[in-house]
Amino acid sequence: MQSQNKKLRNAVITAVGMYAPEKVMDNKYFESIVDTNDEWIVSRTGIKERRKMENGATSDMAALACEDLFRTTNVKPEEIDVIIVATVTPDMFFPATACLVQDKIGAKNAWGFDLSAACSGFLFALQTGASLIEGGSYKKVLVVGSDKMSAITDYTDRNTCILFGDAASAVLLEPTTDLNYGIKDSMLFVDGAGKDALNMKAGGSALPSTEETIKNKLHYIYQDGKAVFKVAVKGMADISYEIMERNGLKSEDVSYLVPHQANLRIISATAQRMGVSEDKVMINIDKYGNTTAATIPLCLTEYYRAGKVKKGDNLILAAFGAGYTWGSIYLTWGFD
Repeated sequence: MQSQNKKLRNAVITAVGMYAPEKVMDNKYFESIVDTNDEWIVSRTGIKERRKMENGATSDMAALACEDLFRTTNVKPEEIDVIIVATVTPDMFFPATACLVQDKIGAKNAWGFDLSAACSGFLFALQTGASLIEGGSYKKVLVVGSDKMSAITDYTDRNTCILFGDAASAVLLEPTTDLNYGIKDSMLFVDGAGKDALNMKAGGSALPSTEETIKNKLHYIYQDGKAVFKVAVKGMADISYEIMERNGLKSEDVSYLVPHQANLRIISATAQRMGVSEDKVMINIDKYGNTTAATIPLCLTEYYRAGKVKKGDNLILAAFGAGYTWGSIYLTWGFD
């Protein structure tokens, strides 16, 4: 990312929105369908319940999150320049979910695209949107994280079905010439060597859909939990510490760690590495589970609306996901 002294503007979040489906699946529900129990789930993941979209698709949740955002700002849909949707559960391969969202919210002057980086998707999309703003060509960019994980979850697999939920959340990026606010730095990485530990094997060009792939349940999430946990703990903790160090931030300078909500133990390890106390960590995994690209903006929306995030607060966003993908973004909250 180019240094601040060469930048003319930063991208700043000026509005937030979210949508969580009404249907709640608590741990008791999973006790009735797989061999597990509430104590086991909570102690190993921190999850107590998650949401499920029964009627509708990823684009529907994304559109509802955007509409929720528009209710909080004077910005109109037709003023939006770009829509970036981070998702691994697009409505279909094409057209892009961003096209469907554009139509549903009436953003008739916007162009857009989908971005696939699994649980790091929102961070990758946020940095992409920030770059479009910083370049000076665009003034209003909607960045949406939306995933209907229930669509690719095998509810007979007790190792994965307890983890995931459905939700969407959106932020609006606009330019500011006050470089004290907005997105200040990012560190984003991929390592394709991790491809075998977390994936959905079938449905793409490598393994097109057949009767056999469906019979063998290859269109569901596959995860080697132990392998992913091991690298995720280190990856998310290290990158969060590194972005602090690179920007001369001490633990007392950080108002909040905003971590991807995959596992409470990973979140705790990241906070510990940063020297950040529990009260400075955004957590809602207990309510929503892992909503993939939606987790970080969901946290931002809920904490902001609860009055916990103030203008001038330094936030460290961090995620780790399939790919492997991982990264961190440092931003200073820019609106009251």
